[in-house]
Amino acid sequence: MVKKILIGFALFVVTAIGGIVGIALLKSPNYRVERSLVIAAPPEKLFPYVDNHKKFNEWNPWSKMDPSAKNSYSGPESGLGAVASWEGKLTGKGSATITESRPYELIRQRMEWKEPMVGISTVEFTFKPETTGKTRVTWTMFGTNESLLSKVMSLFMDCEAMCGPEFEKGLADLATLATTPTTPTTHR
Repeated sequence: MVKKILIGFALFVVTAIGGIVGIALLKSPNYRVERSLVIAAPPEKLFPYVDNHKKFNEWNPWSKMDPSAKNSYSGPESGLGAVASWEGKLTGKGSATITESRPYELIRQRMEWKEPMVGISTVEFTFKPETTGKTRVTWTMFGTNESLLSKVMSLFMDCEAMCGPEFEKGLADLATLATTPTTPTTHR
């Protein structure tokens, strides 16, 4: 009797694993997350908050999520070739390299995650002028789950659900940062 139960359980496990792998193989390996916000500021004011990794961390939702993460910067201060690396308990380990920077129009980055998962994505920020003094900022991340493991993981970890709300928070914080008037300091 115990032998039949163990054989039945083993068949169930093998069937379940086979089903999960089969579903993962049929699922599109591509992912894309995109959010936009119209901000009451011109592209010239917004662009530096994205083109410079240190300024980006002033409104980056993941920096707020894991404030004890260690950040390091290399390459130029901003623009093409600027690199930010991080290592944190909640954010894992990775880096972002600016691979294209067209002033007031587009910033493209190569995102590399090293821990807890390994992966590469493309991140883009576009700046489209709207009505006078306003800009539509769009934050997009896309890529392909190429390995079987990453395809299986995508069944349980939805990139849209994990990143979409964070993009919204970040864009809202960028809007606040860019539209809050600065208080002049007085010297006595």
